[in-house]
Amino acid sequence: QVQLVESGGGLVQAGDSLRLSCAASGQTFNSYTMGWFRQAPEKEREFVAGINRFGYTDYADSVKGRFSISRSNAKNTVYLQMNSLKPEDTAVYFCAAHSGIAVRGRRYDYWGQGTQVTVSS
Repeated sequence: QVQLVESGGGLVQAGDSLRLSCAASGQTFNSYTMGWFRQAPEKEREFVAGINRFGYTDYADSVKGRFSISRSNAKNTVYLQMNSLKPEDTAVYFCAAHSGIAVRGRRYDYWGQGTQVTVSS
């Protein structure tokens, strides 16, 4: 069982940066694939970025070149550095985890409660 707690959301202006953090419980954090998802009002939840235990990363096309995912196994934490934020990045951002290797294309089993990111124009 893994518990995830996100932090770092807030209200920023277009062009600003934010770093989200997700602290995970459990002793096997370093073996999990970690992902970030987001859900905007009246839209479906979508994949943003993911990183597996080998350090392989993948990103949604809409955030490539602007967002960066990283992890600290020593701190049981995964980060999402978001630069050049746009109003369309406004959403609730969720951290998720699963014990497999694939970053995309499989179900994530554990989810955090989400953190709101609002980007004003």
